[in-house]
Amino acid sequence: MTDYTQALPARWSAAVTFTRGQVIGLLACALVLSTSLVLATDKTLTAIVVVVNLYYLASTIDKTYLLHLGMTKSVAVRVSDERALAVPDDELPHYTVLLPVFDEPEIVRTLMDGVGRLNYPSDKLDILLLLEADDSATIEAFEQGHVGGVTPVLVPPSEPRTKPKACNYGMSLELERSEYATIYDAEDIPDPLQLRRAAVMFAESPSEVACIQARLGYFNEKQNILTKWFAMEYDQWFTYMLPALARRKCVIPLGGTSNHFRSSVWRELGGWDSFNVTEDADLGIRLARHGYRTALMDSVTLEEANSDPVNWIRQRSRWYKGYLQTFLVHFRSPRELVREIGLVSTLRFANTTLGMPLSNVINLIFWSSVLFWYVGHPAIMETLLPGAIYYVSLLLFTLGNVVTLMLGLISTRATDKPYLLLAALTVPAYWVMQGLAAVKGLFQLFFRASYWEKTVHGLSDNGEGNK
Repeated sequence: MTDYTQALPARWSAAVTFTRGQVIGLLACALVLSTSLVLATDKTLTAIVVVVNLYYLASTIDKTYLLHLGMTKSVAVRVSDERALAVPDDELPHYTVLLPVFDEPEIVRTLMDGVGRLNYPSDKLDILLLLEADDSATIEAFEQGHVGGVTPVLVPPSEPRTKPKACNYGMSLELERSEYATIYDAEDIPDPLQLRRAAVMFAESPSEVACIQARLGYFNEKQNILTKWFAMEYDQWFTYMLPALARRKCVIPLGGTSNHFRSSVWRELGGWDSFNVTEDADLGIRLARHGYRTALMDSVTLEEANSDPVNWIRQRSRWYKGYLQTFLVHFRSPRELVREIGLVSTLRFANTTLGMPLSNVINLIFWSSVLFWYVGHPAIMETLLPGAIYYVSLLLFTLGNVVTLMLGLISTRATDKPYLLLAALTVPAYWVMQGLAAVKGLFQLFFRASYWEKTVHGLSDNGEGNK
């Protein structure tokens, strides 16, 4: 048995957050910046403002273009119920479903309501419930629940305590019989025919299609304003942005669940990075770098939108930290990355993994500066934004926010969800939360890079949550 929990080569792993070259580069940049601030404070600060404004302009234009492209035509493949059910059971491939859980004893109550409804022959399906061996509460709940068709797998306690490490351990037990595999969170409610649809897509796709990503949505999106913001964000990402990236042949950052992949390719790539807390995004870029493609499937998996602000920040800060980990790993050799996936795809990948969390941190600084200006008109603002730069920055600031608001309203209309209108109009409050999460994620990158901050599930209107 190959131990895939440690199988990934060092060059692809986030076990080391910063390489020696990256540390030297960051220190050199810090030295140049601090020296410039000392010798030419005003000019340096103004230059920083100009560079940030130019980045915001380019990013806003590209996001608007991609959303328009995604709304124009989707490349997500639809496999009808008839085609999915037409394949005889004995001709279906062997499938593995991974269900990583930790400290979720209430999972037995929801397990069969979601994954338990998958329409797939039991002799061709392995559903592995991945439990930490020292998670006695969840293990006991499972043993008392008598859940049929699910095989418990006890993952030996070891660092790092992450979802990808548990999934790697589960896949290590599958030997060679697993042709395809996917991951669901145990509270997920996937389309019952999703495995059959994916099997049809794989059978009709060239071998370079190594992964199929289904669309994610939320079953509790109407619960409160936070779940509505979250739902609106997911609608834009999975319904429009990912199809647009696929049309432009760019890297597809995989979602945390419902990504289906060829097991042979998964083994070839060495599994997930056990040290990366957004292992899905990392696997997406590694697939592209090895010459494989990710296709999109028009099949929905419903998840639970995070309805608690503190819990949401814990989850989102982990995502942002993982994006930064992924950027640092794959930019250890930028020229090699550009050669493998192309310049445009590299820039969009950097904009997602580095630009998204850092821009949210910068947003907090900029919004605070605007607030200080209106309250006290400090002289430093006139120094930072002299003459024409002030008016250009004001235009970009106003235009960028208005465009982003309009994109939210347009996507709300396009998805025919009028109940998200208030969320679209009040989304600036969501941006503030994103900024706070980004600050926390950036802090943890330096001090607790591979720490997996637990997200509490079961907080929806019909759930009890972890106590």
